[in-house]
Amino acid sequence: MTKTKDKPRLDRPHVRALLKGMIRIRRFEDKCAELYTQQKIRGFLHLYDGEEAIAVGIIPLLAPKDRIVATYREHGHALVRGVPMGEILAEMYGKAQGCAGGRGGSMHLFSRDHNFYGGNAIVGGGLPLAVGLGLADQMSASGAVTVCFFGEGAVAEGEFHESLNLAALWGLSVLFVCENNGYAMGSAIDLTEAQTDISAKARSYGVEAKSVDGMDVVAVEVAARQALKAIAETGKPQFLECKTYRFRAHSMFDAQLYRSKAEVAEWREKGPIRRFQSWLDQSGLLHAPEVSEIAVEVDAQIADAVAFAEAGTDEPIADLARFVMSPERPASPAPEPPGKEVTTTYREAIQAAIVDAMTRDDRVFLMGEDVGRYGGSYAVSKGLLDQFGPERIRDTPLSESGFTGAGIGAAIAGMRPIVELMTVNFSLLALDQILNTAATLRHMSNNQFGVPVVIRMATGAGKQLAAQHSHSLEGWYAHIPGLRVLAPATLEDARGMLWTALQDPDPVLIFENVMLYNREGMLAENAGPVDIDRAVVRALGDDITLITYGGSLFKTLEAAEVLSQESISAEVIDLRTLRPLDMETIRASVAKTHRALIVDEGWKSGSLAAEIGMRLAEDSFFDLDAPLARVCSEEVPIPYAHHLEQAAIPQKDKIVRAARELMEAAP
Repeated sequence: MTKTKDKPRLDRPHVRALLKGMIRIRRFEDKCAELYTQQKIRGFLHLYDGEEAIAVGIIPLLAPKDRIVATYREHGHALVRGVPMGEILAEMYGKAQGCAGGRGGSMHLFSRDHNFYGGNAIVGGGLPLAVGLGLADQMSASGAVTVCFFGEGAVAEGEFHESLNLAALWGLSVLFVCENNGYAMGSAIDLTEAQTDISAKARSYGVEAKSVDGMDVVAVEVAARQALKAIAETGKPQFLECKTYRFRAHSMFDAQLYRSKAEVAEWREKGPIRRFQSWLDQSGLLHAPEVSEIAVEVDAQIADAVAFAEAGTDEPIADLARFVMSPERPASPAPEPPGKEVTTTYREAIQAAIVDAMTRDDRVFLMGEDVGRYGGSYAVSKGLLDQFGPERIRDTPLSESGFTGAGIGAAIAGMRPIVELMTVNFSLLALDQILNTAATLRHMSNNQFGVPVVIRMATGAGKQLAAQHSHSLEGWYAHIPGLRVLAPATLEDARGMLWTALQDPDPVLIFENVMLYNREGMLAENAGPVDIDRAVVRALGDDITLITYGGSLFKTLEAAEVLSQESISAEVIDLRTLRPLDMETIRASVAKTHRALIVDEGWKSGSLAAEIGMRLAEDSFFDLDAPLARVCSEEVPIPYAHHLEQAAIPQKDKIVRAARELMEAAP
């Protein structure tokens, strides 16, 4: 951080810079509104008109290493941070020369060169990300500060509360800035919040908070200096509530039926530019001719930016899928000669992989609910707290979205977090962060930011945990571009896939079936990384291909044994990686056997089995001598009673019966 003196020096150069910064935002956005009416800017357009004093009062105080997380109303933040105006406008045009290659648009401006982590179209969605950036800076002792801007509408979101709690709990160098413009879209704050004192909400988490007149650029700067100084001295988070007003609609689509023209006009009289300019004139610091000079300078910049955007080119359609995943894939691990084999369990294999990773790489840490003192809900991390300490075996509150988002933020900043979500159903509470941030950030930022996070979770049924703890939702996640989805079944994969996943530059989700944790077998003491790009043929056969993964693998292998006694030679494919699917291995097997049965613990409707079947229908239809078939869980919430639970999920006898029927089908 820089410039942490309590009060600004209001000399002529400084006040001119403040006024120019605000005028620059205002006139740029006026031009954006004009271009929007001409349909040169499309989609949503949220303007910062009236709130300029906040960005101008805070952002110039930051050092280059400090980080900024913005909202979907972030043009002003990006301009003040130094992102070139032409690149911002080209982004809003959707051009390849935009600051995110035209992939993000108005709501998602990114610049790695300026440590600008973009706007977020999800209200409150940037808060956990800021916590993770702050966590990475704390763990690496970088001395950087993260500033997170958000509107007052975000304080109703759970992520606001989860993030404030985590930042206070861990003592992170984050400055939270609430731009309270009085309206969350079209609802006034007193209609949506029982407690309208937003600073009081922050103080309830032990965060020092201050409310300031967000229409007074000097008051904002003074408050920001004090907050940044406090962060530098204590390392603890600070909170600024800047009370402001947006003069324009929520977005350009908004008819503003919820407030009167008289109300807007009254606030415009108190606008930050008019107010500051009047004070400068009265104090003799800056007069009208000098203000006119500023306007001329700014208009010239805007004209250049418009010309730059107008001259921009469209990204080729051939590049549509570019940067969904990193173009720099790690090399496949070279196999090592196996060492001495020892008896171990699936659970112990995962723990060994975590220990290996944390020993090799100081950036790796484990975080999640009860992973430390409790040892993990499935005892995977038992004893690791004593070995690595609370900084790297990090217990979290029961706030899945908050700590998952924090893990994502830490990964963006260069750490290698392993986030443990206790069970797959709990992951739905973090779905926003997984779907809207982890899976999209690389593509939307045009490869400026990657998310090398590993998220582990238990999945599957069989332990009589009833409907809310017995889901198999890995097929849902396999639907999402930008994620890598793994389902290790063997001891070798349980250990080696985690190792490989931690080298991956993209987000990796690992689904560990609950029925495998106690599975015992022999594993080489020096077991290392495995290829996470390919399926594996676990049993060779000539008559039928059985395709499965995870907890159903061993049932399928047992079914293949039964079939072999009936002179049916079944080939068993362990998918291992659910996204991307290794269809090459599957198609090669089906070309040999001419029959395919898919075993999937997910529900049949919209299942991963349906996806595999359709791909085979598209690509391998003429290799098939029988209809495609599948064995999935029954279309019911998983029951508690043991006999009903077992009847609801794929079992050996169901697999055998389905395979027999396929073999009896006429070619």
